[in-house]
Amino acid sequence: MAENEDGQEKSEQPSATKLDESKKKGDVPRSKEMNTSVILLASSLGLLSFGGGIGDGLAEIMRKALTMDREVMYEPMLMLSRAVDTLVDSFVLILPLLGVIILSVFLSPLMIGGFAMSNEKLKPKLSNLNPIKGMKKLFSVQGLMELVKSILKVLLIGGLSTFLIWTLFDDVLMLSRAGFAQAYSQSTEMTGWYFLAVCSTLIILAVVDAPFQIWQHRKKLRMTKKEVKDERKNTEGNPEVKSKIRSMQIETAMRRMMEQVPKADVVITNPTHFAIALQYDDEKMRAPKLVAKGSELVAARIREIAEENNVPIVSAPPLARAVYFSTDIDDEIPARLYLAIAQILAYVYQLKRATEEGGETPVMPVDLDVPDDMWKGKH
Repeated sequence: MAENEDGQEKSEQPSATKLDESKKKGDVPRSKEMNTSVILLASSLGLLSFGGGIGDGLAEIMRKALTMDREVMYEPMLMLSRAVDTLVDSFVLILPLLGVIILSVFLSPLMIGGFAMSNEKLKPKLSNLNPIKGMKKLFSVQGLMELVKSILKVLLIGGLSTFLIWTLFDDVLMLSRAGFAQAYSQSTEMTGWYFLAVCSTLIILAVVDAPFQIWQHRKKLRMTKKEVKDERKNTEGNPEVKSKIRSMQIETAMRRMMEQVPKADVVITNPTHFAIALQYDDEKMRAPKLVAKGSELVAARIREIAEENNVPIVSAPPLARAVYFSTDIDDEIPARLYLAIAQILAYVYQLKRATEEGGETPVMPVDLDVPDDMWKGKH
């Protein structure tokens, strides 16, 4: 098992953050065998596709180049112009084949690891000059894999080349008897098929090497348990700090809620376990709004603040529980509770008028319309 500098085992798979950081530095899995096979495959297919036309075109260019008028031979500038024209025509002729090869050079690395551009790889590293580190790489799993691939290359490519040369030996000799154009066209086609056959062997190596390089890259990026924990702290935040922030947020929200209790029109209680504070302004609100709610100690604090500020307190357990479980702070009460809340508010307004102006004390409503599913079984 790999270890870091502190001697801890790197037993954890690399996280998405670690992989992204590695990619930003240009450190992605690459398979030289895959790149080589793709480039050779593209070259061989390009040669088979354009080889005949290139051969005929080059033969025509050479014929024109070697056919000179007498006056051209004695004019250096005309000969130079003819030479430049010959080079330009030859370049234009092979441009499609070069385009296929160049395109394969840029696309082949994208098959494994994707696109990654970074100047980190261009920076010199003195550690790469360490002979001890080089010896470790030589006798590592990567070094063993490179040795196996080299042996397979020699066996596969050497064996296939020997077989092809032996099979095509007579055809190669026949080229010497053909004209230049025919010989060039046939040799181009034979070379294209030869490359295509060689690519078939390299694809075998690429299929083996690509998964190995991906595995080796992920193994190199493995993390220790401490690194995983530290990364989680950095990305998600320290649990202790998050807990403290959450506590401060709850405390701030609680303080703001308690500041709204003196502005409430009524506080409805359970009477001891729950307490809710409602506010209603018929000119600004469609329905009464919940400005505070709580249970146990918070409920006791709401009742205490309500008593200190002469806010009416009404005991209606089903209604208090229903509002507590169905409504959030600063939200309007549900429509199913309109009638029950209206009865409570009417009682509170009548009680206030009776207290200020004198008169008969209103009777507290008892048969409130509170749906059972809004409060029964709620805890």
